[in-house]
Amino acid sequence: MKRSTVNEIIRDSDAFIRSFGYVMPPFSYWSPEELRRHTASDAPMIRDHMLGWDITDYGLGKFDEMGLFLFTVRNGSQANVKRGLGMLYAEKIMISGEDQISPMHRHNFKTEDIINRGGGTLTLQLFSADPNGDIDESAKVSVLTDGRRRTMGGGDMLRLNPGESVTLEPDMWHAFWGEGGRVLIGEVSNVNDDRTDNIFREPIGRFAEIEEDEAPLHLLVSDYEKWLG
Repeated sequence: MKRSTVNEIIRDSDAFIRSFGYVMPPFSYWSPEELRRHTASDAPMIRDHMLGWDITDYGLGKFDEMGLFLFTVRNGSQANVKRGLGMLYAEKIMISGEDQISPMHRHNFKTEDIINRGGGTLTLQLFSADPNGDIDESAKVSVLTDGRRRTMGGGDMLRLNPGESVTLEPDMWHAFWGEGGRVLIGEVSNVNDDRTDNIFREPIGRFAEIEEDEAPLHLLVSDYEKWLG
């Protein structure tokens, strides 16, 4: 993806998020220079826990068809998990465009609530995993939607209207997209690790490759290692 495209997506997504009354945290608007200064002094957690902007085309170069906007607002650490103390949770705000697919995947560790915060309908295709972790197309799918147990056939579509949510356990394969317009999505989970805990059905990448055709408006979490050290 071109950096100019990423910058435009950030501006547009920020406006879309604000239209629903959700206000981003102050660090989201730091320039790369401000972020570098703060992570070297009073805010290393932003870098170390990968808080911030995250725009991906999964390395496929077709963001409008297969992509996702994310912003990690808060996130604990594996050290917290090992101790069983401290910040054991994570929160994201995301945007899925109309017919923009977030491809089929699951997690080894993360349990997550996916919440339709507003906009169109959030549509998910769901499969259960077999004992080896692969998709079991013949198995029923059982999920909680706002505390209600629902059972579906493997590969069936679950549609969430604004205000509705689904709890996805690590053995739940899922892909999702917006129907009838863009969707503002909330994610509440236990500690999130996007570097190691995304298992995709197809051999694709988690982060986008960035072509630097202009200066970054804000850094992406995938920029941190290169730009912040």
